[in-house]
Amino acid sequence: MSSQGRRHVLKNYNFENFEKLDLPFKVNRLSPNIGAELLEIDLREDFNKETYELIYQALLIYKVIFFREQHLSTEDHLRFAKQFGELEVHPFAPHKEGYPEVLSITHNEKSKGRENTWHSDVTWREEPSLGSILRMIEGPQVGGDTLFSDMCLAYDGLSDEVKKKLEGAIAVHDFAGFRQRLIKQGKSEAEIEAFNQKYPSPEHPVIRTHPDTKQKVIYVNKAFTQYIKDWDATESSIMLDFLYAQAAIPEYQCRFIWEKDSIAFWDNRACQHYAVSDYWPQVRKVERVTVVGDRPF
Repeated sequence: MSSQGRRHVLKNYNFENFEKLDLPFKVNRLSPNIGAELLEIDLREDFNKETYELIYQALLIYKVIFFREQHLSTEDHLRFAKQFGELEVHPFAPHKEGYPEVLSITHNEKSKGRENTWHSDVTWREEPSLGSILRMIEGPQVGGDTLFSDMCLAYDGLSDEVKKKLEGAIAVHDFAGFRQRLIKQGKSEAEIEAFNQKYPSPEHPVIRTHPDTKQKVIYVNKAFTQYIKDWDATESSIMLDFLYAQAAIPEYQCRFIWEKDSIAFWDNRACQHYAVSDYWPQVRKVERVTVVGDRPF
């Protein structure tokens, strides 16, 4: 399967009728609206096409799905991810030696967690990711949870007045935070300009349409969105702050408590996430693989 060739849509499923199917896994929902564990399944197996399709349908329905006790090798992790599309190489984050598609992120007494901002991954790309698949290698004894927020439900919660105001609105995104890290690392102006040219600030709809579910989604985030194009700067800032705050509403969220060998697979088109950085100076080591998406519309 590839992200370009699959283009499967959400079938006529909701939570209840999907869970009544003869599924190759057990579903344990984490909240009434978002998030579910898919249990009693071993991702090391080479599933048939139908099983991968059911996993993908679960992703579309629950926005983020979780797996426990998955004793995967790096090759297993990559093989599973490739069933859902091409894999991207992150230009700024550290990767696992010999595996450019695998982000290796470790925090410990020398490195505090800094992913504690609501965001959707790599929206500074022209074609941001479909989804991310993260594996817990080593976690703190307590803490280090990840929260996920349903941006489809957040859009539904907006007033009709706000929805109308945002029709056709376009936001500019940028890798500004990574650029600052490059400067601190001593990269030259020429090196940074090369990144600017390769990853020019893309313009995405403030409200995007999910390509598979056709749901409307709030698609701005505090980590990477810069401003709303052609809006007054103050008005843009006020609206963006309001939209960012929607992710923090508990009714739109689920919370995942990690264990070693747990995996989360989230739909970057439909939800945002926040990695709680409350565990310092304990160790939190994860590996992430990201599936290429398409241009938002």
